[in-house]
Amino acid sequence: MTRKINPFFQPVSAMDLPRYAGVPTFMRLPYLTSDDPNYAAVELGLVGVPWDGGTTNRPGARHGPRSLRDYSTMIRAGNPVSGINPFSSVNCADLGDVPPNPIDLHDSMERISTFYAGLKQNKITPMTAGGDHLIALPILRGLASDAPVGLIQFDSHTDLFDSYFGGNKYTHGTPFRRAIEEGLVDPKRMVQIGIRGTAYNIEDVEWGLDQGIRIIRIEEFFDRGAADVMAEVRGIVGTEPAYCTFDIDFIDPTFAPGTGTPEIGGPNSFQAQQVVRALEGVNLIGADLVEVSPPFDPTGGTAWLGVSIMFELMCVLSAAIRENQA
Repeated sequence: MTRKINPFFQPVSAMDLPRYAGVPTFMRLPYLTSDDPNYAAVELGLVGVPWDGGTTNRPGARHGPRSLRDYSTMIRAGNPVSGINPFSSVNCADLGDVPPNPIDLHDSMERISTFYAGLKQNKITPMTAGGDHLIALPILRGLASDAPVGLIQFDSHTDLFDSYFGGNKYTHGTPFRRAIEEGLVDPKRMVQIGIRGTAYNIEDVEWGLDQGIRIIRIEEFFDRGAADVMAEVRGIVGTEPAYCTFDIDFIDPTFAPGTGTPEIGGPNSFQAQQVVRALEGVNLIGADLVEVSPPFDPTGGTAWLGVSIMFELMCVLSAAIRENQA
């Protein structure tokens, strides 16, 4: 999956500039704004959403994009397993951060949805670094305004609750209930993988099952194995457009402690790579990696794991872009 490479959109090589030098951008790619003449040629855009206004307990995911950018300088260009080099497959660039309003939740969501509507208009497929999981709702508002999409969610929580603390409808525990209610996601083409942990009640799960969502608890995931589970996932979402959202707390906190709501008993880092690689062939219109909270992991290991998963997602996104161009 190669083509004539536009050198402008290539990462800076560590053979030319050490990884610890220079201004960090995602994957050492060029940084572009919408008024740059090269913007129109971007096919896969990396975006930061440094906002955690939906967090209900342990904040810090607002610092995720900056840390993920820094650790992304360690990423090399080729995936030795899939054989995909996203940088030689499609034109990739760092499109910067969506500037949030730190004191106004609804204004922040409006800013996010407007930004992603602009990406859609320019036919740019987004790979997003969050931010807490509420960012997925305004992203979907920007990308799925024409018709509902399928959704593949790697997570330890359903994020299907109706409200929190006196009726607040917008937290990182509610985005996908709102997305279904708003007609952004087709629940019969939605799969949640890795659900686990203690709970206030099971209202979220019952509501999701009533809508037709396929919920795969972690026990089933381990009993069946990643390959079998992901074959079912591909069958459920089918060939129509779908979005992938990856909460870092899908992964066991042994490997990813830097997150606000960790849950024990999860997959390891290799299994996380396996499930993402199994998305190749899915008609993805975008993806996100959310809930990396650097203050809870001073070692930086969670950010490094997170950006490694971002690279795997970029590989399957670039393959989807090329397939849709064929």
